[in-house]
Amino acid sequence: MILQSVRMAFTSIFANKTRAFLTMLGIIIGVMSLVVLISLVTSATSSVQNSIAQIGTDRLTVNIMDDKGKPLKTSDLAELAADDSISLVAPITQSQGTVRSGTDTISVSVTGTTGSYFLIDGSVSEDKMVTGRTLLSADVDNVSYVTVLSNGAAEKIYGDANAALGQTMTMDSRKYLVVGVLAEDESTSSGYMAQQYPVYIPYSVASRIAEESSGISSFYAAAKSADSIERAQAIIESALLARFGDSDSYYVMNMSTIADAMASVTSTFTLLLGGIAAISLLVGGIGIMNIMLVSVTERTREIGIRKAIGARRGGILLQFLVESLVICLLGCAIGIACSWIILMIVNNVSGGEMTYSLSGGVLLAATAFSTLIGIVFGLYPARKAAMMHPIDALRYE
Repeated sequence: MILQSVRMAFTSIFANKTRAFLTMLGIIIGVMSLVVLISLVTSATSSVQNSIAQIGTDRLTVNIMDDKGKPLKTSDLAELAADDSISLVAPITQSQGTVRSGTDTISVSVTGTTGSYFLIDGSVSEDKMVTGRTLLSADVDNVSYVTVLSNGAAEKIYGDANAALGQTMTMDSRKYLVVGVLAEDESTSSGYMAQQYPVYIPYSVASRIAEESSGISSFYAAAKSADSIERAQAIIESALLARFGDSDSYYVMNMSTIADAMASVTSTFTLLLGGIAAISLLVGGIGIMNIMLVSVTERTREIGIRKAIGARRGGILLQFLVESLVICLLGCAIGIACSWIILMIVNNVSGGEMTYSLSGGVLLAATAFSTLIGIVFGLYPARKAAMMHPIDALRYE
């Protein structure tokens, strides 16, 4: 019975191709809106979450806005690191520099820090070295003019990352010995950050160059584990409040909190976009109901003949319900195919900075919603056809 109803549905659709396609158009647009919008948000969210995961959800970033005349020193950070909930602490100072490479000059982003920085910041992990080593405690203590280059900086300055090791680099008229080159990382290999060409020097050297005597204004701290991040934050905030006496003089950023907030926001945003796209599908469903009512009217005599020769109400109901469902599912399939094409175009236009793809969950949701639309909006026309009296139907002209 169902197979026969499907055959009759396809016969009716192909008998009125243009009308059927225009009817499907609402479903096609609705499915495209749903799939493309949700896929874009999902892919972007996944990319952001991966970036946060690379940085590390056990990391705290601390900025000092006003030290109240009591500047932080490296010894103070060492005391913080002695707490059971904190594993590593690294001071940070950032500036811009100019490196001479032959007759050319190259702008670089200079980070003054310690060796702990490479263990805390997942985007510059020391176990991903191309060659050489990271900064050592001795480099900081001895104020050694050494530097660790990012892969991009090494290639830009020396043409090859391996050739950089052991070279003397001139930056802002000061000479530095290149002691290591970091491997390329996804978080800094494209887009804006790729133009920064990061280089890393000992914190003591950066402070001396900047002639800073005001103390540490920014530092990273890593918790022992993701479970102890809240305790680590409380310890740092308590120590800073005791030192400065004003909670507005500093700011502690918890990457775990940011990750949770991002997940909450994107989840709400996904539901919002999904609701907007669902409205398009509802409009498409209204179009299907309209065209099915027209189809029932056009085939009134056919319905009367079928009933006169013994067709049951259930058979008539199933015939028109299946036809509505087939139109919806065909529109859904075309919409999914068009969505895939659109996402491929977006991937090519974005230059690979972010990958957008169809997820199984989105496809399942689109198919399920299209099926529901086909049943709900096809039920009234199908019931109207099934309830026709055979004598009245045969008299219809």
